[in-house]
Amino acid sequence: MLAIDGGQSEIRIRADRDRSRTLVLPGVLTDQPVLPQLASAIAAAKRHFGQDFDSFCIGTTGLTKTEEDPAALKSLLDLGESQRIFLAHDSVSSYLGALGEKTGVVVAAGTGVVVLGVGDSALARVDGWGSIMGDAGSGYWIGARVLQAVMREHDGRGEPTALTPIVRQHWDDLEQAYIRLQADPQKIAVVASFARHAAQLAGQDAASSRIIDEAAQELAHSAATALRRCRLLGTGDARVAGIGGVLGSQPMRLAFAAALERLAPGAVLVEPLGQGLEGIELMDQLSAGHPLRQMIRQA
Repeated sequence: MLAIDGGQSEIRIRADRDRSRTLVLPGVLTDQPVLPQLASAIAAAKRHFGQDFDSFCIGTTGLTKTEEDPAALKSLLDLGESQRIFLAHDSVSSYLGALGEKTGVVVAAGTGVVVLGVGDSALARVDGWGSIMGDAGSGYWIGARVLQAVMREHDGRGEPTALTPIVRQHWDDLEQAYIRLQADPQKIAVVASFARHAAQLAGQDAASSRIIDEAAQELAHSAATALRRCRLLGTGDARVAGIGGVLGSQPMRLAFAAALERLAPGAVLVEPLGQGLEGIELMDQLSAGHPLRQMIRQA
């Protein structure tokens, strides 16, 4: 089995549930058709591992309604009749990786962000609407605010920030930075890469602290909304797990926990069982009656 985790910063691939057999490729470009990118990544993985596979389990960002079509991907790959594809949005794989088949809410916050709630009979997707229309609290969202804080200091609208010399290491001429950034095909990942600096400087730099607090508030708001929509608030199943790089820093985790306590009293933060790849490896084993089963397409 080949597991493919399609993120905006990188595509992570694992062969036969063996953690020592992992391949990392450039991320999914969500402004381009996703299925051909997945087909290319799978072909590269087959060459890298030197074998074909009986099944392909894929959780990816960027899927449109028309691209939720594993048969079309199967055709692009020229697979045999017995080979199977399981295809889902990365919110599904993130959820399974973090909570398995239990009810609750998973906040998957990396370059983008999507929050998925699963109740006994209800599903709730919150955010995950991309960098232009959503992804509040994501790595891209934080990185964009880092760049805005730096440019505000540069032109006199904002306070001095320790983020400025960091951004200058990437673009020495700040007034040309936006032009170079707009032309960069990896601009989403580039912007998101600045998020870690805000997390590192939180508590020391006013702009960084404010950005991290606001991001944590956005993520907690999304989690609380998912709990409410799945009717989990006030029950013993109001568990919340967070995965992804954004929640990897202590300042963000503490700020997120505090915001969640305010917005969803009684919610319980739990450690995730695993990450997205581990969830993808469960997609072909999910019980038939589970609410998430309907969100996994098969061919």
